Amino acid sequence: MWTAAILAGGRARRFGGRDKSGLVLAGRTILDRQLAELRPLAARILLVCGPRLPVSPPPGVAVVKDRVHGAGVVGAIYTALLESATPLTAVVGCDMPFVSGRFLAHLAETAGDADVVLPRTQDGYEPLCAIYARRAAASILHRLDAGALKVTDLVGTLRVREIGPDEIAPYDPDGTLFLNVNAPDDYRRALAWANRTGPSPGQPVASE
Repeated sequence: MWTAAILAGGRARRFGGRDKSGLVLAGRTILDRQLAELRPLAARILLVCGPRLPVSPPPGVAVVKDRVHGAGVVGAIYTALLESATPLTAVVGCDMPFVSGRFLAHLAETAGDADVVLPRTQDGYEPLCAIYARRAAASILHRLDAGALKVTDLVGTLRVREIGPDEIAPYDPDGTLFLNVNAPDDYRRALAWANRTGPSPGQPVASE
């Protein structure tokens, strides 16, 4: 089994500081959509937050405060690994409405002895839709102590199992699996996809 950690401590400057996990698409918040994917598969779900903790945390979700203030995503990943009760933790951004639980389960199943199972698309690595081994916490802390706060800097210090486009493709037929709502234009794109009919984005497609 694996733990799922949703990182919700960002400042969301382009949304006026608004909690992006609460943005609504087709009648459900991004967080609700993520929880629907993760609950059937994850042993435990964490919500890693910044200084502001939610007043009403979702049922069955453990809300934890980021242990390394001001360290951004790398600090949040470190917090998630320290709080995880399982050897593997799926780390996802709170602004990714089309996260697929089955895709994350596939990453966990193929982790082997890797420190991180990291998807790579044509746009680059996707470190906020990846599986991290708890044992990687020590290496990540070393990077934090050195002031290396870019999440992509972790790639060179961890044992990586790379998931390339061909392995991703069956789980991402619409190209929306890694869509993240960074800005209002991204939100409009996500709304357009969420309001379409047909198979849910991120679900695996049967081969012919």
